[in-house]
Amino acid sequence: MKHIQDRAFKTGGFIIGHVKRHPLAVGMALLCWFLVASLWELAEDVFEGDSREIDTMILHKLRAPGDLNDPLGPRWLEEIMRDFTALGGIAILTLLVVAAFFYMVMVRKRREGIFLLCAIGTGTVITNLLKAGFDRPRPELIPSDAIVYTASFPSGHAMMAALVYLTLGALLAQTQSNYRLKSYILALCIFITLLVGVSRIYLGVHWPSDVLAGWLGGTAWALLCWLALYYFRVFRKN
Repeated sequence: MKHIQDRAFKTGGFIIGHVKRHPLAVGMALLCWFLVASLWELAEDVFEGDSREIDTMILHKLRAPGDLNDPLGPRWLEEIMRDFTALGGIAILTLLVVAAFFYMVMVRKRREGIFLLCAIGTGTVITNLLKAGFDRPRPELIPSDAIVYTASFPSGHAMMAALVYLTLGALLAQTQSNYRLKSYILALCIFITLLVGVSRIYLGVHWPSDVLAGWLGGTAWALLCWLALYYFRVFRKN
């Protein structure tokens, strides 16, 4: 019994010591766990049909009265939303990641560049696996002229936007010593991520729960990759 108590005290001391030495990393780990748990809970609600009513209500609220083919608001708003949704498209995100990678190579931060490619590459694979595994149909109640190739849950645009913009934002923020600049960079990346997701709902190509799942999944993977990079740096210093 005493042996078990000694081990418990040692384990508790190690955990407390780790929290004191790496409070930000521990906080990020807890947030990551919360996001994954929320995604799992959301997935259960979606496939039990619990989210269907609110999904349908939100989509209908964003359409012109009496015409489900027409998004709410003037024509120019629809065009703006199409521009916003392109920020989460594969072409734009690939261009950003490749440009960021070569920038990091040129400023002699090759490890961070490789980390970026690995984070985005694995995130892309996970997104496609989730889509194939859940295989949720796209919204049928709202006709859309958008061309789609994959299943609906989670939203690939929302998930990859969260992963790419938040990862790039975190890497860029680390180069700044000014706290206000750090906050501005991260806030801008979060804002772009939100715009992409909202545009997918507005255009009627995704259920709102698809987009929420994409935000949760993309943010969780970005945090997990950030933690891996953080502990890699700690390991190298020791």
